[in-house]
Amino acid sequence: MFENLSEKLDSALKTLKGEGRISEINVATTIKEIRRALVDADVNYKIAKEFTDKVKDTAMGEKVITSVSPGQLMVKIVKDELAQLMGGKATDIDLSGKPSVILIAGLQGSGKTTFSGKLANYLKSKRSKKPLLVAADIYRPAAIDQLKVLGEQIKVEVYSEPENKNAVQIAQNAIEQAKQNGNNVVIIDTAGRLAIDELMMAEVANVKAAVNPHEILFVVDSMTGQDAVNTAKAFNDRLNFSGVVLTKLDGDTRGGAALSISYVVEKPIKFVSMGEKLDTLDVFHPERMAQRILGMGDITTLVERAQAQYDEAQAKKLEKKIRSNKFDFDDFKEQLNQIKKMGNIKDLLAMIPGVGKAIKDIDISDDAFKGIEAMINSMTPFERANPEVIDVSRRKRIAKGAGKDVNEVNAFMKQFEQMKQMMAQMNKFKGMGPGMPGMPMMGRR
Repeated sequence: MFENLSEKLDSALKTLKGEGRISEINVATTIKEIRRALVDADVNYKIAKEFTDKVKDTAMGEKVITSVSPGQLMVKIVKDELAQLMGGKATDIDLSGKPSVILIAGLQGSGKTTFSGKLANYLKSKRSKKPLLVAADIYRPAAIDQLKVLGEQIKVEVYSEPENKNAVQIAQNAIEQAKQNGNNVVIIDTAGRLAIDELMMAEVANVKAAVNPHEILFVVDSMTGQDAVNTAKAFNDRLNFSGVVLTKLDGDTRGGAALSISYVVEKPIKFVSMGEKLDTLDVFHPERMAQRILGMGDITTLVERAQAQYDEAQAKKLEKKIRSNKFDFDDFKEQLNQIKKMGNIKDLLAMIPGVGKAIKDIDISDDAFKGIEAMINSMTPFERANPEVIDVSRRKRIAKGAGKDVNEVNAFMKQFEQMKQMMAQMNKFKGMGPGMPGMPMMGRR
């Protein structure tokens, strides 16, 4: 995510390394490179220039603390200004209605329907809401089917009227049903087009007028860069939407849309979506994104994702097994499953300060754990619960069942034993309790 931009900004900020103080000359050189990096990232030149002018004014007005290098100071200034450019702070969605009505708008192919499912899942699992999904795309039959499939996956009801070609009426009927069924959030997925046209704009404007939504979220494919910003402006001029959703952020190496869109339409980015899985939706935090762009990591989001998978009862059970040195392959597999639920592996690692730059050229597949899981699945239930019984002959059978070489099984078994020894050593410290996914010994205080 934003690899090209991160690399170029890092290169630009290196020009201040070793400088004893900030001067007009070394700042001018850095500013020029930052501006070039932003333009290369598909940020409008005017926005890039205004941004770098602010950075320059702030830098030249700062008194450099003797313990802080000019490079470090400039990084902080750029980080703060990037956060402001992207909206300054996270903005929550309005859930005050009874029910709260959320209208989803955007072009076809932007990920609108998938986002509707993700939002319903987020509201149900993290905000304890009872959402109703509404299929109001009357032109694309596949959109109705897609929404129903998503609804089944997350166990959320989907309201549709396949034979009705009146989107306004469908939305109004859905809200009435929500009131009767006790749904406290209604998410209306509207029709999109391949390009902006008057029919689409008029229809979504009519739906807005009829249902008076508490939120209008504009969904945009972040990979379309400056085009996304232009489309957002056209929609905002007509709908006056309340927030932006950036989809496919994991495939965006430039970052132009994320950096520009909030500034242009003067509306906050409320959510960012990565991947197809229905739990890959995050509230947008401008400061955290600025940190990630500058290679500073995002430990806060990493911890939040881990905590989302934290199960106290399970953690206590795991702690007891670790303390008695009975941590087995079933426990290990469960920890792997919880890590996988946290999101893309490379994306998770990039949240650790300094790691993102080190792994940018390394291909880390989401299937990285498949080989390990195959070996564990090739064990019998008795073997998984009693790792010490796995002798040479059993290892050969496990290797054959997993489609692996026996040396790979031996290496895995050795690593597993080393991990158990490390856990045993850590258990000697006081206060160690059950931990979060993938971090068994990170515990309570």
